[in-house]
Amino acid sequence: MAAMPSSVVAELEGTLLRDACTFPYFMLVAFEASGLPRFAALLALWPALRLLELLLGRGGLALRCAAFVATAGVPRAELEAVARAVLPKFMADDVDPTAWAAFGACEGRRVVVTRMPRVMVEWFAREHLGAHDVVGCDVEYSRLRRCTGLLKGGRDEAVAERVRALFRDGDRPDLGLGRSEMARSFLPLCKEQLQPPFSADDDDVAKRPKCPPFRPVIFHDGRLVRRPTALMSIAILLWIPLGVLLAIVRITLGIVLPIQALPYVAPFVGGAVITRGRPPAPTTGANGSPTGVLFVCTHRTLMDPVALAFVLGRRVAAVTYSLSRLSEVLSPIPTVRLTRDRDTDAARMRAELARGDVAVCPEGTTCREPFLLRFSALFAELSDRIVPVATNYRVGLFHPTTARGWKAMDPIFFFMNPRPVYEVTFLNQLPAEATCAAGRSPVDVANYVQRILAATLGFECTTFTRKDKYRVLAGNDGIVGAKAAATATAATKPGWQRRVREVLGFLRFTKID
Repeated sequence: MAAMPSSVVAELEGTLLRDACTFPYFMLVAFEASGLPRFAALLALWPALRLLELLLGRGGLALRCAAFVATAGVPRAELEAVARAVLPKFMADDVDPTAWAAFGACEGRRVVVTRMPRVMVEWFAREHLGAHDVVGCDVEYSRLRRCTGLLKGGRDEAVAERVRALFRDGDRPDLGLGRSEMARSFLPLCKEQLQPPFSADDDDVAKRPKCPPFRPVIFHDGRLVRRPTALMSIAILLWIPLGVLLAIVRITLGIVLPIQALPYVAPFVGGAVITRGRPPAPTTGANGSPTGVLFVCTHRTLMDPVALAFVLGRRVAAVTYSLSRLSEVLSPIPTVRLTRDRDTDAARMRAELARGDVAVCPEGTTCREPFLLRFSALFAELSDRIVPVATNYRVGLFHPTTARGWKAMDPIFFFMNPRPVYEVTFLNQLPAEATCAAGRSPVDVANYVQRILAATLGFECTTFTRKDKYRVLAGNDGIVGAKAAATATAATKPGWQRRVREVLGFLRFTKID
């Protein structure tokens, strides 16, 4: 077996990432940091950019033009937020596993070289690729901390000089990965060179020691589901007017029609709800009055309780915390707003259970990836009639959740998708010996429910919480109310930064015993 390299320099575009095209990432910045007008403007410029790159051989100029249109006037904090919360997911999905095997096996200094502005790449490179340094151009900022749209540095000669400066005293990188003109400026500095396309059967790759597993992206934000290539961006722009009209029709039908009629209408407007398991029948007490079932759901979108009520065909109250007022108005089911005061919230939920069924999402916030966040144990103290419900969804164009954006748009983005699909799987009601009635602690009950729901969906249990998600994506604790400003300030302390790196580092996601 070959000796493990102690240092490596790798090009990002076209090497660590399969696709060498940077245009989709600038489109993401344009859409998420500025909105639809800038997104459309950059798309309109795409033919000219391709002309510069392919016919005139001015790829560097094309990249600088794209960067100018995507970032000019954008606040620095907003650009950094998009680079931290949105771009890593799309980059992680495009990582070449063979290139990562060579890069990740390095025990020493890892350097990533990129053609994009460093601010767009640095978070992903450091937190997910484990890079120690990122070499590339920099965005210039005005005195008002806004992007000027101009880039400094990034020339091939400057890249080679920067890489050389990182390895002083005559030391040279052990391994170099890359294939572009820019890569040819630093590859001669490396003792060994590999160029894509890589193959797992290549002797140079196969004989290398195994690298650690890739660091997953657990939390991410942004509205776009698909990578906005030029063709996909055209499809998105053409669909948005029709999608808005379709969302209005779908939401109106949900408000006007009785919930029992919705299963018959949904197929005609492009929606689908897939049901598995046996829904529990309504229950009544000794005096004939209704008694509630506590449905414990995984939290994928704000539509989880709505999909549950859709399948049951009866009233189900949804327990919420940060639901927007618009979403409450549009909701076809009653909502119960919590305060995050344990005693007050418990009293409200018990009162609602006395009236009928209640749906609760103990994770406290949504997670898009196949992981379940830590379950709050409060629900286990409220009832012994607990039915776990595994919910999941599939959409094609737009994510119906956000941490940084306007949450009131969540239901609209969900119904703007061509064919939104929800999956609702009912598990058996918890036996008495698995509840607090048998003397089990609320934490044990919550952990048990988390485990069986994760097993049903093929997800993995974690101990992450709402605070972890919002600290990564929004730089605050995700608390709505008067304490938000103080919390956001506290979140900038070194302890918060360490926790963020914990969340995104090499973690072993173990199921809770």
